[in-house]
Amino acid sequence: MRFKSECGGRALPARNIHLTLVFLGEVARERLPRLEALAAAVTVPRFEIRVDHVGYWRHNRIVWAGVERGATELGALAAGLEQALAGDDFGFDQRAHVPHVTLLRNARRAPAAASMRPVAWHVTGHALVESVPIEHARLYRVLRTWPPA
Repeated sequence: MRFKSECGGRALPARNIHLTLVFLGEVARERLPRLEALAAAVTVPRFEIRVDHVGYWRHNRIVWAGVERGATELGALAAGLEQALAGDDFGFDQRAHVPHVTLLRNARRAPAAASMRPVAWHVTGHALVESVPIEHARLYRVLRTWPPA
């Protein structure tokens, strides 16, 4: 990967590639059925995003790939989920939604150029994913998925 050799850091394994809509943190297992019901009620039509530029967050040393085309639709989906969660007293990260895919963790520097070969990603629904610690890393495990409307 071009960015790993340029920036250093640890690349996410392909199985962990995802785009976070809402970050919840720890959720008690007994609350999962309610969380699933809320997520199921939020629908979105099929659409396509284009991952087409890279950025770097110095504060947590992450190199990420960003979305231009489809960002409005992703924002609407994230806002719908946030509204449903807030109405049922689920806590979540309140920062503004920045649609991105994490590429590298613990990067030493930002990429020299923000350009990348665009990647089309067909959004075919949304999912509830848990982060599971395994041997100095994380595994993202899909608990449930919902298709588009």
